[in-house]
Amino acid sequence: MSDRKEFRDLATPEAAREAIASLDLSPAPETVPLREARGRVLAERVDAAVDVPGFDRASMDGYAVRARDTFGADEADPAELDLVGAVHAGAEPDVTVEPGTCAEISTGAVMPDGADAVVMVERTDEVGGDDAGDGDGSARIAVRTSVAPGDHVMPAGTDIAAGARALGPGTRLTPREIGLLSALGVDEVPVEGRPRVGIVSTGDELVRPGEELDPERGEIYDVNSTTIAAGVEEAGGEPVLYPHAGDDYAEMERLLRRAADECDLVLSSGSTSASAVDVIYRVIEARGELLLHGVAVKPGKPMLVGRLDRTDGADDSRGAESAYIGLPGYPVSALTIFRTFVAPAIREAAGRDEPATATVEGRMGVGERYGEGRLRLMPVGLLDLDDGNRPLVYPVDKGSGATTSLVEADGVVAVDPDTEYLDAGETVSVDLFSPDVRPPTLLGVGEDDPALNRLLDRLANPRYLAVGSREGLRRLRDGVPDVAVTAGPTDRDVDAAVLGGWTREWGLVVPEGNPDDVSGLADLVDRDLRLRNRPTVSGLRRSLDAALDDLANDRDADRRDLAERIDGYERTAKAFESPVRAVVAGDADAGLGLRETAERLGCDFVSLGEQSVAVRAAPDRADREPVAALAAALGTGAGDGADADDDAAVDEAGPALDAILADRPGYSRNSRNEP
Repeated sequence: MSDRKEFRDLATPEAAREAIASLDLSPAPETVPLREARGRVLAERVDAAVDVPGFDRASMDGYAVRARDTFGADEADPAELDLVGAVHAGAEPDVTVEPGTCAEISTGAVMPDGADAVVMVERTDEVGGDDAGDGDGSARIAVRTSVAPGDHVMPAGTDIAAGARALGPGTRLTPREIGLLSALGVDEVPVEGRPRVGIVSTGDELVRPGEELDPERGEIYDVNSTTIAAGVEEAGGEPVLYPHAGDDYAEMERLLRRAADECDLVLSSGSTSASAVDVIYRVIEARGELLLHGVAVKPGKPMLVGRLDRTDGADDSRGAESAYIGLPGYPVSALTIFRTFVAPAIREAAGRDEPATATVEGRMGVGERYGEGRLRLMPVGLLDLDDGNRPLVYPVDKGSGATTSLVEADGVVAVDPDTEYLDAGETVSVDLFSPDVRPPTLLGVGEDDPALNRLLDRLANPRYLAVGSREGLRRLRDGVPDVAVTAGPTDRDVDAAVLGGWTREWGLVVPEGNPDDVSGLADLVDRDLRLRNRPTVSGLRRSLDAALDDLANDRDADRRDLAERIDGYERTAKAFESPVRAVVAGDADAGLGLRETAERLGCDFVSLGEQSVAVRAAPDRADREPVAALAAALGTGAGDGADADDDAAVDEAGPALDAILADRPGYSRNSRNEP
């Protein structure tokens, strides 16, 4: 254990920010073509080299005149002027407006010599020429209004004059600024450099998305590289992805030094906690300087800040060292630390302002206990009930390793280190992930089900948390979700309105052809067969437990003894497809599942019965528009659901549910909602 590195005293979040602020990750300015400049930040002032416009031009269609020739003209006594020609946009005038004459002119055309105003065409009439019937062939224009010098004329330099300050340093170039630069004839612009950020994920278990994954070796897809790269780009940096590094000192040193030579900032993820294989801090100490190891924040304690020396062959323009920050390995922790500490530093280096903050006040939907003595950045979801109160706030933290926490949350609540408990109803401030965050219209929890997934697609912006039937009812009782979906028997008594439901056939999924000739649950008890089960929160598991109870009663045996005789009874998989996939992979001889899933994945199926699925709404939410939409899809009205303990009849399923169930083997409409 002599090579094990324990965390030093954890730094405060303020100290971590100071350490990062001491790093130099600012790139040199660069010049880019105007067509590539959108979103970049000007590095220096741009002055106008020409007048815009560069000539006096007409600002509307009409006639170029000498203003004095129109003085006193009105509808009753128009001034008549000889038409001497026409001037069109993009053409050099070939006429001169003398006293008593005018020239037809188009919007944007150069004003001809002698003219100092434009009369709009709507205030004129043609009164001479062949069409006028006066016989002399010359056109004359009757002007029915008087104009002053400069009327309807944009003088040269009106938009911007040569020598004027067009745009200042620090200006972010949007389509508006690019339009101005185009008008000035600028084809390339000096901009702040985008810091090059090298991204290195560490760990022997990582595989890039798109490559073959071997779960037997404990391999997982590399989430952090692409996630952090997207964050770098959003903050104004240029991400550079490197191959992932295994837990080997020499390989890690080679990759980190290569990234340091080529980038302004090196970000690694993983290999930052205190364990025997975490060697990255040794590379930093040997090849640079370690400023900080560990910060008092959750998630994200294992964080490194330091510098890496560049090699002699590195680009001299980047200086002698590169900034380095080590992020935790778990995706939620990595992204939280990046967003809180690293993204602001990248934005500053890129010359970008901090984005508009979006903070909402909410009220805790449930109590939350915490007492670890460090800043907690708690991912939370929001639910706006449109009742005039602040939105409900509920934790969605599944742990730092759960990537779904990234999309099931709307923002973060910063819980002070001294706060040990947040009470239900307590006001909290939620820092949204972006100003564009839109909370879900409906929040559902409970059992996972393939028909339910299709049903949710028919709704506008729902959010569903597959926490299992028992946990779904508990959360419905606690007052956070709108609806809970349950399947199979339940021992919870919860006040709810049943909106509708369906039945599904459940049983044992076995390999194609049923090679072990499995006929029922007794085969798992009496024979050497491997089962892949579901967790106890699942409705399928509750039905299996009930079936095992019946088998125990028939044999006058103890159910626990029978369960212990089933190889894998306690080996569970979370999602409804997972046991089936274990069977397909040859890791189990049977899996608890649905006929629909078995047929879809090419397996055989041993039926153990039918199971009722019920969609239950919180009684005080039944009239909410999103709940009513769900009820309509199920074929019930929002206000006519029965109490959860009622066997109230539901005579018809909605057309949406009909269509969904029609092509799903083992599914049918409920004639009754059986909780």
